[in-house]
Amino acid sequence: MVDEPMQVILAQPRGFCAGVVRAIKIVEQALKIYGTPIYVLHEIVHNRHVVENLKNQGALFIEALNDVPAGAVTIFSAHGVSTAVVENARKRNLKIIDATCPLVTKVHLQAQQYSRQGFEIIIIGHPGHPEVEGTRGRIEGPVHVLSSSGEVAVLEVENPGRLAYVTQTTLSIDDTREMINALKKRFPAIRGPELSDICYATQSRQNAVHRLANNIDLLLVVGAHNSSNSNRLREVGEQSGLSAHLIENPDDLDRSWFSEKTRVGITAGTSAPEAMVRKVLRRLRTYGARRVTEMEGERETMQFRLPESLSP
Repeated sequence: MVDEPMQVILAQPRGFCAGVVRAIKIVEQALKIYGTPIYVLHEIVHNRHVVENLKNQGALFIEALNDVPAGAVTIFSAHGVSTAVVENARKRNLKIIDATCPLVTKVHLQAQQYSRQGFEIIIIGHPGHPEVEGTRGRIEGPVHVLSSSGEVAVLEVENPGRLAYVTQTTLSIDDTREMINALKKRFPAIRGPELSDICYATQSRQNAVHRLANNIDLLLVVGAHNSSNSNRLREVGEQSGLSAHLIENPDDLDRSWFSEKTRVGITAGTSAPEAMVRKVLRRLRTYGARRVTEMEGERETMQFRLPESLSP
């Protein structure tokens, strides 16, 4: 048991970003317009609770286009897909609705522009992540995926003078800065967008954890274990010297974490619903949390428009 009442501070901003809100609305609006079945390729966003809620509304989540009947309404997830997936969907006469986050689409266009100009492309990101695989699949020329500075040192390229990079949108700002510096040191002529490919929501949530770190003993990140930006938030907490845990729901909490931790900070990944944060808070109250406050911070107002086919 804690020796004094637990204090909880909520990070600001936290939780849903504009791209996630847009993706969820796309599925919900498509269900209203077309009815069931609506097929969604992969998780619309990386959060099981969001996916289950949409399943309950009638959405069908699939892992391969071959599982979709010809001509059916099909939604691409917020992480984006490769050119080959788009072409396959068109060949099968699927009615495509693209929920790719506009900031991911920006990275696609940037990478394609560099490739058309004859640059060999480096994607800074995690191999196998849906966003990275989607970006890789949009590039026709040579492409490399790097996730650590050590990989920069052993990278073999065709022409060191014709290199360009783009980044996954949900990375750690500090780690990405280190990667960019390593690339520039080894390949002085390399071109790329500094840190501007890291999405605004990823940056703002990481910045909030940095600000919060001096006022808490323990950090809880509400989010899915396969969510890149949620994992980066946990890492930012750990790098700030905190005990930090990524939890999907209150049942992931371990009471022993709080034995000597009286100041608890809570943030949430960009695909984590605020309702789950509230459930975690209710559980913490049973552990002795008596005071819950929200840190100062500017609320986000960014909004992305729905595709024209779904606009009211």
